[in-house]
Parts: sequence; structure tokens; C-alpha cells
Amino acid sequence: MANSKKILTLGISVLTVMTLASCGSSGEDTRVADIVAEAEKMDRNELYAKAIEELDGKTMEAVGNSSRGKTAKEYFLAYLQGKKYDSSTQTYVVDEAIRQEFPGYKEDFSGKINWSQPKNNKIFSQISADVRASNHVLSMTLIQDGNQIQSKMLNTGYLLNYIPKEWAGSEEDNGHPFALQSLNKVFMFNNLGENVDYSNVWDFVEDGSAPMFMGVDSEPVGKNFLYMLTNEHYAAIMKQAYEAYKLESGSQDFDDEIDAMAETVTDLGLSSPDAKYSLAWIKRWVTQYNEQTDDGPICNSLVQTSAAGQSALIVYSKLRSVEETAEASKKNVTIAAYQSGYEGVGGFMYKHYLQVLKSSPYPWTSCAFIHFMTTTADGFSPWGKDIGGYCSNPSANVDHTNDGGEDYPAMNDRGYNWWSSQEEGKGRMVIEDPAYVSSVSYNVGDWIDLL
Repeated sequence: MANSKKILTLGISVLTVMTLASCGSSGEDTRVADIVAEAEKMDRNELYAKAIEELDGKTMEAVGNSSRGKTAKEYFLAYLQGKKYDSSTQTYVVDEAIRQEFPGYKEDFSGKINWSQPKNNKIFSQISADVRASNHVLSMTLIQDGNQIQSKMLNTGYLLNYIPKEWAGSEEDNGHPFALQSLNKVFMFNNLGENVDYSNVWDFVEDGSAPMFMGVDSEPVGKNFLYMLTNEHYAAIMKQAYEAYKLESGSQDFDDEIDAMAETVTDLGLSSPDAKYSLAWIKRWVTQYNEQTDDGPICNSLVQTSAAGQSALIVYSKLRSVEETAEASKKNVTIAAYQSGYEGVGGFMYKHYLQVLKSSPYPWTSCAFIHFMTTTADGFSPWGKDIGGYCSNPSANVDHTNDGGEDYPAMNDRGYNWWSSQEEGKGRMVIEDPAYVSSVSYNVGDWIDLL
């Protein structure tokens, strides 16, 4: 009996040591984090082989803000079988180039990925609930809104960052958190009619100007844009643009409104004195814009011949779906920042981030799928086919500089480097920084809500 107790005690001790090895000194389970760290050191062949071993005959659950993830995951699963989608036959066929590149393919691989897209911004509560649950379902996510990602997902440790070894992007710009892509919302206007002038970002907040825009409470990335304007860098651009604006003939004088914001800058805890320019612009924008429910209808309205002189701040790629008629045309729209001499920011750039849940049931597959989307042209192709979206890995991007030719110049996308550049004469996009928007959202957000 004594020997039995000793054996039992020894067994419990061994089990405890093994458990602690995967839980860290705090007792927290670090298995997924350890796998993510190991995956970052692996090349494609090593990582994809791990995914096949892990997922074969099983199903992984993923959640994302973009429905195009459904297409990407089908391409990924076919890749693991050594196959590729053939658009001419609309079937997946054997691809010898893939099989040579990835000799570890498994033709009878039967793993699956379910991709869901939560509505009404419920993705954060869904992830939080899954991480805290005793039985975990979700493995990875494609997610947007830097403010909530930072405060609800990263600060809590619910999401883990994975950067593929073969990814060739800028870690400083797109590595933390790791981005799939950057997306543009740009200032544009209907160029029909007389005396249509939107050559400065301050033109959009003149008296009588009511640009169409999705409400700041219906789409959080739009509110993040306003938060980012108070950042020292963008506040300086807003100041510079206003100084140029005052030199325009017939321009309005916002001096008193700007000076009145100096005290508010202090009250909101903002670090840059130039933020008074941004706050004045934000106040006029929020109290004047024409609120709409979605960017698609905004675009369809803006291109109408009846919308002469109207303006908007919307997703650039919405222009792709405009049908040319006698009453509507992409010719009727000008991208504000493409004008020679345009002053100020050209719009804002938000991102789709790829992350692994800390409790992921399929961490190897999660990393492999993220690797596929950001290191291969096929992986990014569901998003890359349109203007206004740019992969964090430059080599996966498609050239859209001549999509519209001479007939539709608004469709000739100048690309990520042009839009993200902060030089005069370039796009000067306001680029979302999760850490910054999270740090000012409480105070600035309350102030905006009261406007």
C-alpha cells in the first residue's frame, strides 16, 4: 500500500511538472504562445506541414470583419492539397508549380475552415467570451478598429501577434499588431457644376459644405480618424493646410474658432498646441456632415449628374461598383488629393489585422493561414483585386495605376507608397495607430459625443 502511495505521488509530481512547463511560472497556459513563437521561425514548408498534421479531418473556426476571408480560406485549403482555383472552369485543379513549391502537400487532405462575419461590431464580445470560456472554439481572427483592438484585445492579452518569417513588409508600419492590409477612405467630390473647389482639406468644413460620411457612431474607424487628427504629426499638417487655405480667394476665416480650442486642447490632455487646428476642424466636420448609413449608397449618390458639387469621405474601392449610365459615371468624380496643389490630408487609412487567439484550438493552422494570406499573391487576391486596399507585404500587391485609363482617372490608384507618404504633394493619409487612438479615445470621444 505504501509503495502504491509513493507511485501515485510520483505520478502527480511528474504531471505537475509537465503542466507547469506549458503554463509558465504564473500558471497561465502558454501553449499557444509558444507555438506562435516557434511558427515565426519556420518557413512555408515546415509550417504548412504542421497545419496539415493538425487540421486533417477536423474543422477550424475563424472570425473576421471581411467576408472575403471565405474565399481566401478556400484557396488556402486547396493549396495544402497542391491545387489552385481555375477561374475558367470555376474548379480547383492540380497545380504543378504549387506542388514543386510545397512538396509536403496532401492531396486527400480533408481539413476545413469555417469563416464567420459577426454583425454590428460584435466580434470583440465574441472573442472575449470564447477566450474566457472553458471550451474554446475560435482560433484566429481578421479584425479592425484599432481603438478596441488595443484596449479590449491586446492590453488584455486575448490576441497574439504572429509575423511570418517570409513576410517582406515593414514591421514598424504593419507588424504590431500584424496587418493584412491597409484600406483607404478618401475625400472625393462631384466635379460637375461651376466653381467646384475642394483643393484644401478645410474646404470640406466651410459653411454650407456637408460632405456625405458614415456616422462616427456607426463605424468606429471613422471616429478613430478624428482621434488621429489630434496627434502631433497630423495636427501640424492641419495647421499648415489652414495657413494655405487663408491665402485662397474667398476663403472663410476660422481664426476665432481655432483660438477658442486652445483651452480644450489642455482640458483633453493633448500634447500638441497645434491640436487646436484639428479640434476646430473636427467640430465643424461633426456638426455639418451629411450622415449616411453605408459607403456604397454614398458612392452611388455622388456619381450622379444631379449631385454636382457634392463631396464625400468614403472607401476608395466603392468606385469599382459604379455602373456607367446617362445619369451616373465615375467620370463625374475627382479624388481630392490627386489634384495638383491640394493641401492637407487626403483621407484616412485604417487596417485589417490578423491575430491568433491566445486559446486557439488550432494554432499551427492559424499561423499557416495568416502566412498564406500575407506572403502569396493568391492568398491576398480576394482583397487585392480592387483599388484602395494594400497588402502589408508589398510583393503581394497588384498594380492598379491604370485601372481607369484616360476615361476614368479617379480609378487610377497611385498605390500604398503614394497614399501613405507624408510629403507635400502625396496622399498624406491619416494612418490609424491603435496605441494612440486608445490613449485619447476616452477624453476626445466624450468631447466629440457632446458636439
